[in-house]
Amino acid sequence: MYKAKVNASYEFDINKEAVEELDAVESSTNQYHILHKNASIKAKILDAEFNKKQYRIKVNNNIYDVVINDTLDQQITALGFEMGSSKKVSEIKAPMPGLILEINVKEGQEVKEDDALVILEAMKMENVINSPREGVIKSLKVKQGDTVEKNSLLIEFE
Repeated sequence: MYKAKVNASYEFDINKEAVEELDAVESSTNQYHILHKNASIKAKILDAEFNKKQYRIKVNNNIYDVVINDTLDQQITALGFEMGSSKKVSEIKAPMPGLILEINVKEGQEVKEDDALVILEAMKMENVINSPREGVIKSLKVKQGDTVEKNSLLIEFE
């Protein structure tokens, strides 16, 4: 499931089936011809910042700024790790159920923003949970080898 935010105002959910059903043909580099509900649409990607998942798209002579968030981006936002709100985070919760493989901090330890705190294995993938801010670890609520559920409290900051 993807979330697309258009012109920083409108949000749309886009699922895999909708993408697969899209009748789009690349007519030339970064230009597309799309058929939607028997209507012909011309689209062109004017600018793409792939790593930031930000795009400027021209659709039938209207220009749109689009940001696309995948499932991981949505989980990060739900945890409060996004820019701006990240400085207010006082606790870290599990973004998904899994197994605590490694804990890289201890109580009382000072951490910097983006320090690796915990490695959580979920669906046979290792997910590194980084610190959203500088701070001091107040308490660890899990230990290595623990199985956690989604939204389980892992770490508290002072």
